[in-house]
Amino acid sequence: MSSRGNASTDRLLVVIDDQTRAAVVTAACQAAGYDVEQVSTEAEAAAAMADRRPSVVVTDLRLPFGSGAGVVRAAKTLDAGLPVITQAASDDAGAAVEAMKEGALDCLVLPVDASDLVRLVGRALDGRRALATALLSSDTSMLPDGVPRIVGQDPALLQVLAGLERAAATGATVLLEGESGTGKELFARTLHGLSPRAGGPFVAINCAAIPETLLESELFGHEKGAFTGAVARKPGKFEVADGGTLFLDEIGDLPQALQAKILRVVETRSFERIGGTTPLQVDVRLVAASNRDLRARVAAHEFREDLFFRLSVFPIRIPPLRDRKADIPVLARVFIERFSKELDRAPLPLSLAAEDRLLQHGWPGNVRELQNCLERAVILCDADALGAQHLDLSSDAVARPPADPWDAIDLSGSFADASRRVLAEVERRKIESALRQTGANTGQAADLLRISHRTLMVKMSEHGITVARLPGAASV
Repeated sequence: MSSRGNASTDRLLVVIDDQTRAAVVTAACQAAGYDVEQVSTEAEAAAAMADRRPSVVVTDLRLPFGSGAGVVRAAKTLDAGLPVITQAASDDAGAAVEAMKEGALDCLVLPVDASDLVRLVGRALDGRRALATALLSSDTSMLPDGVPRIVGQDPALLQVLAGLERAAATGATVLLEGESGTGKELFARTLHGLSPRAGGPFVAINCAAIPETLLESELFGHEKGAFTGAVARKPGKFEVADGGTLFLDEIGDLPQALQAKILRVVETRSFERIGGTTPLQVDVRLVAASNRDLRARVAAHEFREDLFFRLSVFPIRIPPLRDRKADIPVLARVFIERFSKELDRAPLPLSLAAEDRLLQHGWPGNVRELQNCLERAVILCDADALGAQHLDLSSDAVARPPADPWDAIDLSGSFADASRRVLAEVERRKIESALRQTGANTGQAADLLRISHRTLMVKMSEHGITVARLPGAASV
């Protein structure tokens, strides 16, 4: 069935085999002004998408011929930015996860309220229009509200941005991994601004910066009288972020007790305030970040494995500044211009000697260190150009000796705890090295490691190693 008489140019493809539900969804979307076409199979959906180029696709995950995940794949092959909303029974979690990995925007649990579906379609369209406008314009003022400017053209950075754009079109939980100072919150804000939730709140909380005794209240809120000093009801970050994005920075420092509560919210989208008994439902997209190796912490039993897998549905690794050297002079000039403007002076030119010094430095503090360095240099510079002498980068920092790898290993706790963490890290690195050497051929890698193929697969699962995530590894 198709309605072509509406003035709206937004086309909606509905892929539902159950004719009763299909009629309800079609009627609700037509009433909202959408031009709706309904089909019943994966093949019909692929043909309809190629023929009519819909703005949004709504599909069941279970279809009589094909699958909803196949519809998602066909949609993303046709148009990587095409939003696909899936629907599944509550006991069909496996199919839902597969669809989300293929790039589905969201997965709704049947039965679905038609008005809720219409609102989600509208949000998907708003996000698609905003993203299209930003991508087609060279004017940064055309970026959607809340999308910060990200400076750089290094291939490593462009790969991250491509991942952000793909993740933004989905409802998947994203894990941003990277060293301190790489700008994880900046990328989280970009992800939020490019997503259909851009009109909702973006709420950030640093899990390492708040004492454990206060963190639970900050996340979940509390009722009046819940504890000494709770003189009034306080909403937590999950409530404040309802309809938007919650950014959990330094998730690796989350106490074990709170990890269980976070997992429950991720799975059920509900929680109670401290001292409360009424479950609160929230619609929040989670973005987590860590500068610590969460896989190693999982192996050391310091971070819940089930929570790790829930948070890392869509992992994105942000490269350190030393791995995107081409962007250092570009970022430097942006910072110089910004700080010169704040001081009400003309932007200082960057001398070749200063640029060379910036390129030689190791930048252990990444972009944050570069920003601080340039702010200090602009303030101190009393010449017509910013020279190497204004950067206050010592020769020791320039020719920095290799760091002692033991400094990066957590040796806290008992002897057994520390030994277990070290062994887990050695195993992970050795397996990844073998996989790279063999072009990601797990059979050859097992032979190289002198272990059975089954043992290798078990170890890869334990350490969260997947062939697709190995830099430079070819799939087999």
